Amino acid sequence: MKRAPAVRKQSKGFTSIEVIIAIMLLGVALLGLASVTVSVLKGNDLSKMVTTATTQARDKMEELKNTGATQSGYDNGIAGGSDTADGIYTRQWAVGAVGAAAPQNDQTIMKKITVTVTWNWNIWPHSVSLSTIISRP
Repeated sequence: MKRAPAVRKQSKGFTSIEVIIAIMLLGVALLGLASVTVSVLKGNDLSKMVTTATTQARDKMEELKNTGATQSGYDNGIAGGSDTADGIYTRQWAVGAVGAAAPQNDQTIMKKITVTVTWNWNIWPHSVSLSTIISRP
């Protein structure tokens, strides 16, 4: 007696296991995307703070350079100091003679101005520092 060949059922659609695996893969991909998004947002926040600190340093640098643009300002008006900007940034500036052999007084030909802005972000200290040299007018 001959057997008739088995007829295979044609499957249409996905099995439950295939759907579960696809959902798991999609979930892992979405978790990875969420993690990257958080990192990008933190990076953007730090970049904004660095830009603000650099602007604060540049503003103070320009103020000091403008003070030293006159003879009396150069001799008497430029000095080191510190202040607080926008509540979280601390600006410190130092003014000194240029070169190791230059006397440390206000009668030098050139002066070096250094402005440093510091702040804390995510518990860690950060800083931006700008320097320039100005000459006697």
